[in-house]
Amino acid sequence: MKEKKKEVKRIFDTIAFRYDLLNHLLSFGIDRYWRRKALKLTGLNSSSILLDVACGTGDVAIEARRQGVKNIFGADFSRNMLSLFNKKSDWIRGRNVQLVAEKMPLKDESVTNITVAFGVRNFYDIQEGFSSFFKVLKPNGKATIIEFGLPKNKLLKFVYIFYFKNILPTVGGIISGDKEAYTYLPESVEEFDTKINLPELLKNSGFKNIEQRFLTFGAVQVIIAEK
Repeated sequence: MKEKKKEVKRIFDTIAFRYDLLNHLLSFGIDRYWRRKALKLTGLNSSSILLDVACGTGDVAIEARRQGVKNIFGADFSRNMLSLFNKKSDWIRGRNVQLVAEKMPLKDESVTNITVAFGVRNFYDIQEGFSSFFKVLKPNGKATIIEFGLPKNKLLKFVYIFYFKNILPTVGGIISGDKEAYTYLPESVEEFDTKINLPELLKNSGFKNIEQRFLTFGAVQVIIAEK
């Protein structure tokens, strides 16, 4: 676990300054739709208090702001990501909070919503992370998880895996200067899809009314769970 934490931090600190460009380029811009759709499904409003875990450079927070949320806190393990988050989102409260999801130094029942976009795979203990979410959420608060998956259609799955294993590491490596980082991504997605059941883990941590939706032929899953 300690080694995973160290390696994940190194990877995201290294690629932070090319992260936005590569997200949009390698997803053909569809990543914006995924975030927008997930937040709309969550039902955020002006009274929401949002904690965005694994916030990266702030794209989820910016979309939440567009949807009317005023109180937004960003948290990430990578200081380089947080530095960019601050520059892009200087209106967001609680800036520059460095933490891991499993040990969040927040008061119990202090936020109405938690979001994690493409970050759960990087938790060193997902179950402990979800239990931490449950503690800091207010009653009836919601956790929204956006994560990659593998399409169920065999042909689409083949194309998807080929792209992830052959094209994405090459392009990502050239632009970011760290091919290892973009080799880790497809490997972690494939392993995650076959071994991890997110709804079950959320239920184990006490969440209820768990909804799971699949976007873009199953390439991405959105899971919304209520405390």
